Amino acid sequence: MAEMNIHTIDGEKIGEIELNDNLFRAKINKHIVHQIVKRHLSEKRRGTASTKNRSEVRGGGKKPWRQKGTGRARVGSIRSPLWNGGGVIFGPDNRNYSYSIPKKMRLIALKSVLSGKAKNNDIIILQELKLENGKTRDITEIFSNLQIDSDKVLIVIEKEDERIRRAVRNLKDAMVITANKINTYDLLSHRKMVITKDALKIIEEVFQE
Repeated sequence: MAEMNIHTIDGEKIGEIELNDNLFRAKINKHIVHQIVKRHLSEKRRGTASTKNRSEVRGGGKKPWRQKGTGRARVGSIRSPLWNGGGVIFGPDNRNYSYSIPKKMRLIALKSVLSGKAKNNDIIILQELKLENGKTRDITEIFSNLQIDSDKVLIVIEKEDERIRRAVRNLKDAMVITANKINTYDLLSHRKMVITKDALKIIEEVFQE
């Protein structure tokens, strides 16, 4: 098993912890990671683009002119797609871009990203993370003690903590998430992962298979 240091919020190393090889030393499958990210981005698409077809545009109840004898082309309705203001042929309509992916594939992608971060030393484990005031300067001071930049940091905690969320919300590229809700996209979107020891245990319980 791989071992990583445990830090205090002051940046002091106080021990080591063994990482689960099944989660943090798994084979990295870039193809499945790509599929999971693609699916995540598809789910974020609103799919609200819409046009009106000839049955939805206004007017056209009456034939504009008689069929023959006028010298003009035959036409049955002003709602024809050939007319200005008529319906649109094969235009976009409201749709749902999301699609399902097997649970095993999602788990493989998550293990791949966690293993990549462990390999690149992008995981920092804290003994605990507690803030007294929930001020942004409190969390930036912790980042400074850990010698990491405040941008692109994913903070993983064991349970919801309003003070931590309040401290992080003013940081543009930092994010807080609970251990049972981690996902491939958020892990990839942030360079460093700061995680508490208790949150690490939850991840190993929830996602190990």
